[in-house]
Amino acid sequence: MNSNIQEIIQHFLQFLSERNLKELTNLFSDTVDWYIPGDEEKAPWLGIRNNKQEVSDFFELLWKNTEPISAKIDHIFTDDENAVITGEFATKMLETGNIAESLFCIQMRIQDHKIIRYRLLEDSLAVSKALEK
Repeated sequence: MNSNIQEIIQHFLQFLSERNLKELTNLFSDTVDWYIPGDEEKAPWLGIRNNKQEVSDFFELLWKNTEPISAKIDHIFTDDENAVITGEFATKMLETGNIAESLFCIQMRIQDHKIIRYRLLEDSLAVSKALEK
């Protein structure tokens, strides 16, 4: 595994688990190709982001609306500038109290020590259902 990519992934996971917004956001490039598909009407943190400020807004919205229950990393795959992280999570939706459980896959591209592309694939139907009152 490329040591630079491994270091960035480890920092990403650490800062995410700590909810360290400043350090987490600093891992991203000023311009980012970011997409998390899903029902943006129910979950406004989903969708497209284009820059570091929008990435910061994503995490603020996510953390304001959800509470992590559990998360497990199954695998981390890398090549020269790409990483894929697979696992599963359970998250409580604060508005409804419902829990969404899902497998996930995060795809990242890293160049010049910054994340330039980010995709999170999850069970968006489970997230939408957990947001129903």
